Formats: sequence, C-alpha cells, structure tokens
Amino acid sequence: MPDTEHSYAVTVTWTGNRGTGTRTYRGYDRAFTAEAPGKPVIPGSSDPAFRGDPARWNPEDLLVASIAACHKLWYLGLCAQAGIVVTAYTDTAEGRMTEEADGAGQFTAVTLRPRVTISAESDAAEALALHHRAHAHCFIARSVNFAVTHEPTIVREGAGVD
Repeated sequence: MPDTEHSYAVTVTWTGNRGTGTRTYRGYDRAFTAEAPGKPVIPGSSDPAFRGDPARWNPEDLLVASIAACHKLWYLGLCAQAGIVVTAYTDTAEGRMTEEADGAGQFTAVTLRPRVTISAESDAAEALALHHRAHAHCFIARSVNFAVTHEPTIVREGAGVD
C-alpha cells in the first residue's frame, strides 16, 4: 500500500498588540489565537515564565497535550480491536524543557501517565502491553526528537489496580 500524505492547516494570529506593537519587550502581550476551519478558536499565549498569560494555552502545553491525545487515540483503537473494554482513561502527562543561557531551548522528555480503567472481563496484561503498540504508532511521538515514555496504570473494574 502506498504512503498517504495528510496536511493540516491552521492560522495563528497574534492578538497582543497594545497599540505600539513590539516597540518595547514589555510593551506587548504574548496573546494569540489558533484557528482551523470548523473548529473552536484556541486562545494562546506564551508560558508565564516568558511574560505569558497563565489562563491561556501555551505552545508547550499544546505539544504535551498533542502527544498525550495521540497516544490515547491509538491506545483506544488498539484496545477496541483486541477486545479490551476501556471504560475510563485519564493521562496526567508531563513535559520537560531545558532553557539555555541564550534563551533558546528544547524539550528533553515527555512522560505520559495514563490511568486506564478496563472492564472486569478484560485482560489487564494485554491492556498494559497495548501501550507499547500505541507508542510505536503515535504520529506525534514518532515526529519529535526527544524521549516519550509512558507509565501506565491499569485498573480493572471491581478488582482495583493490576
């Protein structure tokens, strides 16, 4: 089967001009919006450490959320195919970024911590193993140049943590 290419178009618009543009470093907001046709607008800013609005999503939050969401979507699909019934899924993912002395930086790791509840009759060992397959298929995790690890917890309904 030939490779299939997909494209994704978004518009990011800076909305933080207070009337004087970037005349001074402290004189503008870091606010922006991210939009795609037919989808809700995402209000964004920089991380508060970089003069951003803590009430808005920042690019670093969005990157970690993208990795966690991609893993979850692959995992749920693989579970459905394997007959594992997932009834709840929550991931408390965390990303690590290093900022260098000159202000440049990069992510060094993302750790996913999904807590998955499965039906009592589902196979907990298989549910755990499917995290490795989901990781191997996740488009976003495969696209980054830093380690993405996962520390899953599987909870069987009526039986507790496996």
